[in-house]
Amino acid sequence: MIPGEVITIDGPAGSGKSTISRALARMLGFLYLDTGAMYRSVALAAKRYGVGKNDREGLSTLCKCIPLSFGTSRLPPVILLGGEDISAAIRSPEMDLLSSDISAVPEVREAMRDLQRKIAQGRDVVAEGRDMATVVFPSARHKFFLTATPEMRAQRRYAERLSRGESTDRDTVVRQLVQRDRQDETRQIAPLRPAREALIIDTTSMTINEVLDEITSKLRDKGLEILRAAAK
Repeated sequence: MIPGEVITIDGPAGSGKSTISRALARMLGFLYLDTGAMYRSVALAAKRYGVGKNDREGLSTLCKCIPLSFGTSRLPPVILLGGEDISAAIRSPEMDLLSSDISAVPEVREAMRDLQRKIAQGRDVVAEGRDMATVVFPSARHKFFLTATPEMRAQRRYAERLSRGESTDRDTVVRQLVQRDRQDETRQIAPLRPAREALIIDTTSMTINEVLDEITSKLRDKGLEILRAAAK
């Protein structure tokens, strides 16, 4: 195994990056680093502790003392806030938008970037997010950016919320998706964009296996030997 190998998978909401990242991490035996969940966790903690999204000092203090931990015994990992499993609580539409606001705060971005690098240090990681290749792991050898049409991304997010038993309608999901895209793409710090050297994959009409095949083919081309070991 190549020590400290990092594979980055970035992209907007509904592009399929969570599903693909988890599947790839499972296939390779890599740690799955869900950085979006980290920002959602900060957003949930900020709401519970009464820290406003524009309170930079308060958010900075929160990030320094937030009792956040991750269970790695299953995929997706359990996310704990002070010992409480918040894996489901952070997946609400409210946390989706609030995490986008909070992730634009420099102090939060810096704290999470440092934590993400610390978690990945000396480990083989599939890092999923929006700035993994451009900011957090710019030296990663394997960079991918997943995208899809807004219509397909909205449909996927709508189906995901229905599967969780949420009461919603497709128009609301579309509106929230457009808002999240706008926030992520126009923020001054770490805006959502593909790294120059990233392989861009349009997943609109692709199955999960087709996306995985394209990614693993690229990894083999770039000499990721662990794929051969995983195939045995």
